[in-house]
Amino acid sequence: MLLLWVSAVVASALAAPAPGAGGRRRGEVGAPNVVVVVSDSFDGRLTFQPGNQVLKLPFINFMKTHGTSFLNAYTNSPICCPSRAAMWSGLFTHLTESWNNFKGLDPNYTTWMDVMEKHGYRTQKFGKLDYTSGHHSLSNRVEAWTRDVAFLLRQEGRPMVNLLPDKNKTRVMEKDWKITDRATDWLRKEAVHLAGPFVLYVGLNLPHPYPSPSSGENFGASTFQTSHYWLKKVYRDAIKIPKWSPLAEMHPVDYYSSYTKNCTGKFTKKEIKNIRAFYYAMCAEADAMLGEIILALRQLDLLQKTVVIYTSDHGELAMEHRQFYKMSMYEASAHVPLLIMGPGIKANVQVPNVVSLVDIYPTLLDIAGIPLPQNLSGYSLLPLSSETLRNKNELKTLHPPWILSEFHGCNVNASTYMLRTKRWKYIAYADGASVLPQLFGSIVEPPFPATYGPSTDILCFVCLQWSAGTPVGPLQTCSCRICSSFSQQL
Repeated sequence: MLLLWVSAVVASALAAPAPGAGGRRRGEVGAPNVVVVVSDSFDGRLTFQPGNQVLKLPFINFMKTHGTSFLNAYTNSPICCPSRAAMWSGLFTHLTESWNNFKGLDPNYTTWMDVMEKHGYRTQKFGKLDYTSGHHSLSNRVEAWTRDVAFLLRQEGRPMVNLLPDKNKTRVMEKDWKITDRATDWLRKEAVHLAGPFVLYVGLNLPHPYPSPSSGENFGASTFQTSHYWLKKVYRDAIKIPKWSPLAEMHPVDYYSSYTKNCTGKFTKKEIKNIRAFYYAMCAEADAMLGEIILALRQLDLLQKTVVIYTSDHGELAMEHRQFYKMSMYEASAHVPLLIMGPGIKANVQVPNVVSLVDIYPTLLDIAGIPLPQNLSGYSLLPLSSETLRNKNELKTLHPPWILSEFHGCNVNASTYMLRTKRWKYIAYADGASVLPQLFGSIVEPPFPATYGPSTDILCFVCLQWSAGTPVGPLQTCSCRICSSFSQQL
């Protein structure tokens, strides 16, 4: 019944005409250049207060000052391949059928970059793509099928830190720096000479944790690695130690995830603080790579002609909820950065609307003045960020007041669905009945009023599982104050 409700909401949006489907140019000038920079595992809360008080991110702050930042942007699936499949296709995960890190889009799938190329854009991409099938390891596929067995195929390495001995080393993630160098070289040697517009995609690995080969044959990536140079960008006194629930009181899905991520053992406060500090330092290094691209555009006199978009495939728990990695609908894992700046984009504006990565596809086509396909799950973000569209009444009808995220991969023992509105976050597991759901008020965690368990004052979609009264339909609400408030948000 729970999933029927979620499905009904989603279906209503998919049936609606795509906004801007007629296509339009943004002003009378030619289509702008576009640069899309996508990092990996970047917690979106670090791009605004109070999260941004813990480290220096000068180039993200530059984009905030000169562009539009989205305060409530979410991944459509908190793991690499399914999330990127959603971003490159503009479709929800259940439509792409990218169920885990092994299963993505077909290599010949028509992405937003393919469409832009057909409409005259010169296209180029460097670095991590990770949206097609067959990558990572086969275990990523098999583990998602074996949730109910009495043993684990493998356990992640225990999260740890590694400080490089060279105190002044700036290029810690050398692979990403090489990707950045290739991108800036292409701008200097080719893009600057083009007669028409171009779209450049740059995919970074940071701040994803590094591999941990010491953890055994099937090692994962549980090492947070940096140098003193980047640690100096972190305000250590501002780092908060997350509060953990006792193991016996954890939600059953959280306990399973914590166990498979090797986080159920004892961790000192110093260990936890170090992991978080190193993660933030890795974010600072990623920000510097974004900065190299922005500086190159500026030096080449291309910045005023180019729309720059920065985002990430998902976040990083960094020991919140007794976990690292992602694979969770908690804020640290599901909340992503999303900033846009360039010609025609509002400057120094923060948008509170809930949006998600499927919105990038229609946004890019809208920037280029290309008609939008009717089958997309996402909506163009230009009405929320463009200087030429100021009708606030029109804005309310263009993007629905909710986003959908789902997860079906490893390290979780039940498929997970999140519906996020302005005030509420509702998380359902599996069929919505065998594993108890969660309700969060605003973005406060732990959830209000209760994580799970009997209550007479919980949203009816949840309380019908426990109440002795007559169950209500999936689109009905009871008269409790929470249901009344939630109905107004929808």
